[in-house]
Order: sequence, then C-alpha cells, then structure tokens
Amino acid sequence: MIEQRPGVDIELARQQWRDGSRRIERARDEPALYARLHVQVELVIAELRRRIGQTFTLAELAELYARADDWARFVLDEAEPDASPPPDASTVADAAFHTYARGASDYAP
Repeated sequence: MIEQRPGVDIELARQQWRDGSRRIERARDEPALYARLHVQVELVIAELRRRIGQTFTLAELAELYARADDWARFVLDEAEPDASPPPDASTVADAAFHTYARGASDYAP
C-alpha cells in the first residue's frame, strides 16, 4: 500500500487567494499604497513564474502556496530593502496567487 501525503486543500487556498485580492482592492482609496501593493504583487508573480513556470495545475500551485509566506517576504524584502515591509506580506502573496491561478491548466472560475 502506498502512503499518500495529505494534499493542500485547493478550494481553501483559492478562497484565501480571493480574500487577499479583495484586501488589495480595498486599498484603492489610498493611491500611493495601492500602487505599491500592485508592484509587490507583480514581484511575487515574477517569482511564481520562476518557481512553477508557465504550465501548472491548481494542485501544484496550492502546494507551492503552502510554503509561500517565507519566500514571498524574502522577495519583497530583497526588492525594497530600505522600505518598510508591507503590513501583511501574506496578503500580497495571496493576491499574486489569485492572479497567477488563472493560468493553471485546470483553472475554472
């Protein structure tokens, strides 16, 4: 019998990604913050592209998400070493995953 490792709950991850995207959108009333958050989302998307590539499934993306907090914060810190860190780097990561998920081979809204 093959032992299976418990997988990441894809639907739960997708909900967290949507929530992160909504939190970013709530910053629209503060143009400077909103612009900075979008730059940070793009930085995390670039790292996603490097880590998972262009061809992936939602399950593969969710597995990468399970370890994203540390590397996403590192990416943001490296890009803006003199800036204060985002109040919630996980929100930026969630929004990036939400955007990137649309490219999954098995994506469905």
